[in-house]
Amino acid sequence: MSKMSNLWEHTKAEDLSVTRLSADRTADLVVIGAGFTGCSAALEAARTGASTVVLEAETIAHGGSGRNVGLVNAGLWLPPDDVVAVMGEAEGTRLVEALGKGPSAVFSLVRDFGIACEAVQNGTLHLAHSPAGFRDLEKRFSQGIQLGAPLQLVDREEASRRTGSTQFHGALLDPRAGTVQPRSYCGGLARSAVGLGAEIYQNSPVTKIEREGGEWRVHANGQVVTAQRLLLATNAYHQLAEGTCAPEYVVVNFCQFATAPLTEAQRAKILPGREGCWDTALVMSSIRMDESGRLIVGGMGDSEGLGARIHGRWARRKLRRLYPEIGDIPFEHRWRGRIAMTQDHIPKVVEFGPGAYALFGYSGRGICPGTVLGTAAAKALLEECPEAIPLPVVRKYAERFKRLKRAYYEFGASLTHAARPGPLG
Repeated sequence: MSKMSNLWEHTKAEDLSVTRLSADRTADLVVIGAGFTGCSAALEAARTGASTVVLEAETIAHGGSGRNVGLVNAGLWLPPDDVVAVMGEAEGTRLVEALGKGPSAVFSLVRDFGIACEAVQNGTLHLAHSPAGFRDLEKRFSQGIQLGAPLQLVDREEASRRTGSTQFHGALLDPRAGTVQPRSYCGGLARSAVGLGAEIYQNSPVTKIEREGGEWRVHANGQVVTAQRLLLATNAYHQLAEGTCAPEYVVVNFCQFATAPLTEAQRAKILPGREGCWDTALVMSSIRMDESGRLIVGGMGDSEGLGARIHGRWARRKLRRLYPEIGDIPFEHRWRGRIAMTQDHIPKVVEFGPGAYALFGYSGRGICPGTVLGTAAAKALLEECPEAIPLPVVRKYAERFKRLKRAYYEFGASLTHAARPGPLG
């Protein structure tokens, strides 16, 4: 088994070099966190001519944005009817429609700014891991079609042709979607924002936030950034600081394992269309191919924690079952990231002060919601128009039993990976 090594860091093509904050700054908007959300917000603000400062505690895309699977999916993890049931008809439909346009927003930015991120818009496949899983896909298909989504329900034979594996019972294809190299996509957003005038500072952890004289004062590295508007975009990698809003979510770990590059003959059979895939199992798994032909398998669980050996053995078993002809190919990279999960699986935007939003809780769907909602949050703050965000803006949000739920999810993933047979077991 390989040592911990993030493939996306190894293959990134967009690597903006920025310094740490070393002087006081003044801006229209200050953003905390340089992931999908923060960099999308900075890019939108810079496009409008607003002065913007982004503060990142580590490096660009250090958090979930640089550890993501890279699936550019429309919508949320929840099916549309469930989103409406949670949010109500008007608000739920508005969010579903906005995020349905997410892939178009992402790939448009990739084209407009020439972002080198291995972008492939050949769709994604939601794979049925069982007959019950296929029935779930039939419901999702029906709901999506009613909303005008160009979904396709494919049978077992077609799923086998597209994946190169006989282990699935069918799939739901969304041709709007695709894949990117997530670290490079985020780096490209940052590079584009800086090119339009935004300032991004790495290795600049925020230590204090205060409101003074009708402005926000954000302290980092002994310096102060003063701004009229503030966006907290740290998601699952939030660090506590004096006076800051603490986003409420449950941490769920997701780990990935990347093989050595496959041969041309193997690539012609396994995911020949390079669709990104995830499955219908409760303990969800993913498979995809990168530009160099590495097969990447992912699943819930912490590959750096107590269950590291369990998750590593599971990845090997899964690869052998799905693709017995290459099942012993070595894994060259393995890494994990954190997901910010909310109880209802709906993102949250909390107004924690005048002109200050915290945006978080994508529950495993970071790329499109981060791009769409980060862009919208910048508009809402700069134009003083909360309606620009396709989410209700709330003053407070609390998540109960966070530590207990985190342990429950990790225990469930470890138990499943240790014991369950099957196509993804």
